[in-house]
Amino acid sequence: MMPPYEWAPGALERLPEDIEPFEALQVVIDGRPRLPLPGIATGFPVLTVIGRTRTGRPLAVVCRDLGEMTWQVLFVRCLSDTELTWFTTWEERR
Repeated sequence: MMPPYEWAPGALERLPEDIEPFEALQVVIDGRPRLPLPGIATGFPVLTVIGRTRTGRPLAVVCRDLGEMTWQVLFVRCLSDTELTWFTTWEERR
């Protein structure tokens, strides 16, 4: 079965050079703990998923709901130092 994630047009081209596409998908698809944060970007709802790759690398993956259980990956980034501290505290307390 295909995962319910697809890449938005241009998202792979905007991916930072040090992040691989499979790492982003590990954050949103794999069963490790992850923190979903709803928000608004350019007038439409998005979901930022903060989690770790299989190797433990923390990433933020911003997605939007396309409906019918399909999500579109808009962009991916590393966490800032402040976000990493906050996320690590969340992991320890959950």
